[in-house]
Amino acid sequence: MNKPKILFFDVDGTLLTSEGIVSEKTLESLRNAHDAGILLGLSTGRDVNSVRDTLLKEWKIDDLIDIIVGTGGAEVCDLNWNRHKDAYPLDDQLIREIIKHFEDMDVNFAIPYDGILYAPKDDEHIRMLSKADHVPYKVADFDEFLSKPKPKVMIVCAPETMDAVVERARTFTNDQYKSASLKTASVLYEYMDPRISKPLGIQMAIEPFGMTLEDACVFGDADNDHDMVLQAGCGVAMANGSELTKSVADYITLDNDHDGIAEFINQFVL
Repeated sequence: MNKPKILFFDVDGTLLTSEGIVSEKTLESLRNAHDAGILLGLSTGRDVNSVRDTLLKEWKIDDLIDIIVGTGGAEVCDLNWNRHKDAYPLDDQLIREIIKHFEDMDVNFAIPYDGILYAPKDDEHIRMLSKADHVPYKVADFDEFLSKPKPKVMIVCAPETMDAVVERARTFTNDQYKSASLKTASVLYEYMDPRISKPLGIQMAIEPFGMTLEDACVFGDADNDHDMVLQAGCGVAMANGSELTKSVADYITLDNDHDGIAEFINQFVL
């Protein structure tokens, strides 16, 4: 493997342990890679604002991360050059129709925006997501809140409800607006513009440096990491990852609770 110029990490299930922290061994490997002149980036479904303004410091990586690709590729923030770019938000009318399609189910809806999770109602689902992601939530009047396009909409439910949500999603269509949907966690099902992907966000982020995806090494675990693991110059899947993502990985490293990222960086990058 050629030495990569930049490393990108998915967050949940990849960079973070099951306890929601970055382990000391992984922190040390990130610091060593950064000191060796390798750029470090996050590629996550979380929104840029919450990651940049709050979570980087909580994870003790605020002095290490150069680039954030957020909202599944819809947002890019270059922390060194203070560049922020958005791409392809979902039409507000389409979001309304998605919500209507699922509103009779035991679910809630969350839209990450300006570092806050906005929901149409307060229930155990949004409280659970807010606590797990360490992002505050706010109940809003969606008739007013959806006055313009938003990056994406997430359906939040209990794990035992997810199969029914996936089945219901198969019956959603809209001839005017296109959308793509995907289960991204045991309690999350997301809709976004079909042009949005983590590889798109990474490419937008590294183009100013004269780099392409071939110059990147990426780490991921879930199905929504499949495309970036497939398309990057080096794609690494965590042992705890989905079979879909592991099937296209160049390497499979240890799981997120056993310093898989540190093991790979120490063995192949440094």
